[in-house]
Parts: sequence; structure tokens; C-alpha cells
Amino acid sequence: MDVEELLEDLVTTLDRLVDLDPASLGDASSVRRLASQIERLEAVATGAIGAFDASEGWKASGARTAAASLAAGSNLPKQRCSTRVGRARKVRDLPRTGVAWLAGELSVTHVDLLASARKARCAEVFDRDEKVLVDLATTLPFHKFLAALRHWEYLADPDGSEESAERRRARRDVSLVQSFGGEWFGDLHLDPIGGAIVAGELSRIETELFEADWRAAKDRLVAAGEAREPTLADLDRTGAQRRADALVEMATRSAACPDGARRPAPLFSVLVGYETVHGRMVELANGTVVTPGSLVRYLEGADIERAVFTGDNRVEIGPTHRFFTGATRRALELRDRECAHPTCAERYERCQADHIVEFSKGGLTTQENGRLLCPFHNRLRNQRRRE
Repeated sequence: MDVEELLEDLVTTLDRLVDLDPASLGDASSVRRLASQIERLEAVATGAIGAFDASEGWKASGARTAAASLAAGSNLPKQRCSTRVGRARKVRDLPRTGVAWLAGELSVTHVDLLASARKARCAEVFDRDEKVLVDLATTLPFHKFLAALRHWEYLADPDGSEESAERRRARRDVSLVQSFGGEWFGDLHLDPIGGAIVAGELSRIETELFEADWRAAKDRLVAAGEAREPTLADLDRTGAQRRADALVEMATRSAACPDGARRPAPLFSVLVGYETVHGRMVELANGTVVTPGSLVRYLEGADIERAVFTGDNRVEIGPTHRFFTGATRRALELRDRECAHPTCAERYERCQADHIVEFSKGGLTTQENGRLLCPFHNRLRNQRRRE
């Protein structure tokens, strides 16, 4: 079967899929298979674009570049075509990445990240480690792969990583302007550590507001004689509105702070092992990977929290308590760092500590019997337990 016949078969198959009721493909298995095949088709197209670019067949049309020829023939934006041609050129130097992509094991986002990691100053090291990095990409959840890749980049090129971190910090900016109607519009761009400080406090206050909204909704339901837990639809504010109100509350509390009052020292939970103190990247407790040099400017005013990870994944941080508070709660945060549900990556700041074996059934309040669940999945578990 020649190429034309194969492409006609592809078009025919796609036409049949287009004619289907989307609901017939709406199960988890079909959606995942479709997503995987989309990535495979993108990989095939990238290989073809690379061959077209290398052959210089685009010159026959009088185009100046392969991207210009693709844009003229497909009615796609030239920038998108340039991105595809650039990706095709990079993938030529990523043989193992290309194989995994063609198998549907990687997404185009994985490929772009791996390609960006193969910088000229560390290309030889990347070629040596490409199999390891691809294995991580195909086995880890995306956010964990991203953290692992950032660690590798620092090991491969520490000076370049520190320079990149300084450039990110230099790009920080905030804009806040008032419209003619009196509303305020803004935008901000913060470096990883500054962003973690702001986001952490914003999240803490937002959680306070959420709990207040939840209590108010529950009181209204009780008054109305409804014996059920509130849902998000019962709350007075949306999540976006609570975040806006939390930002205003942050400013209000700042204005209320008297002159000369002691500033709260920032607490960084930086996960450090033997390798880290000998020159590797570090992670904040929220999972953000930063360079060691990024922390230097904050150390003078920071509190230092010591947490030791033992061989059995236990965190030694202090005595335990009956409830998941204090050191026990903190140990869960540092160990898990996100919701335990396999489909969720909600950060620990917004999670609740939950007993794996229920406390009412003799479950102990220990690290081994504890886990973090976001409010949604904690409520879901409780609802299923009652059914």
C-alpha cells in the first residue's frame, strides 16, 4: 500500500469518527486511546515535516522557508508552522524521544521540554542520559517529570541554571491600573520563590474564607430543614471571588500592621538530601524546583525547619499528637505534598489530613495511617462511606 492509499484510509477513518455521536467515545478508555493516537499522529507529521525541510522541496514553490511553504499550503499561521519546523529539527537529535513519541508514550509537551533541555553546553550529557529522561517522562506524572527534569538540568549545567534563575527573577513585575469605570485590572509576574510566598499566603486566607462560606451555607441548609452537606453551588462566592477577596484581605491586614512591628519571618520548607547540600537543585515544599542560589537572598530573614526523611519514607519532625496538627500534620505535608487521589495534584496547602483507616474504627493518628486529601476528594470519600 502506497502513501496515498494510507492517507486516504486515514481520512476515511477520521470521517467515520467525526460522524459518530461524541457520547459513544466519551468513556475513559476511548478518550485515553484517542489522546494517545493524536500524539502519535503529531509525531508522524513532525517526522514528515522534518523530511520536507531537509529535502528543501519547499524551494520549488518559490517559498523562502519550509515554514512559509507550509503556511501557504495549509492556511495555518506562519508562527505555528515555524514552531513545527523548529521542533522537527530538534527531534532529529532526540532518537529515543522520537521513538517514545511515535509509540504514543509522550506528548508534544514532553518532547518540547526534552528538546529545550538539550542545550549546546550540555548536549553531550543529554545524549548520554536521554534514555533515563525518556523513562522518567513515560512513567512519572507530568508535574513530577518536570521536577525531575529541572534537577537533571542543574546537574548537567549548574552555572547555566543559576543564570536562568537570575533572568527569571529579573523579569518580575506587577501592574495594577484603574479603568474609567473605577474597576481595577492587574497582572503580575513573580519568580518561583516570591510567587510561592504570595501564593501561600493568598491560599491560606482563601481557605479561611472558604471555611466561612461553607459554615454559612451549612447553617442556611439546617435552617431550611435540609439534611445534606453543602455543595459549591450553595456557597456565596465563587473560587475566583474568594481569591479576589483574599487579596484585599492581605492588603487590609498589611495596612493594619503597626509601624515597627516584627515582620513574620518567611518559613521555607526546602527538601534537602545529602546530594542537595553537595550542589543539586532543591525543592520547595509546594514542589517548585529552584536553584540553591535562588535561596541565598532569603536566608537571613527565614526560619529554618529541619525535617529528616528516614529510609521508610517517614518524616522525623517532632512528637506526634492525637489529631493531625502540629508536627504530625507538617510531616504529612512534607512527605506527600499533594492530594493522595491518583487523579489530583492539589497542593498540600489546600488539603486536609485524613485517616486511611478511620479513627472511629481504631485507626491511629500517625504518619503511616495519614494522608492528604483535597476538600473535594475528602468529601467524596465521606459521601461514599455513608452510601
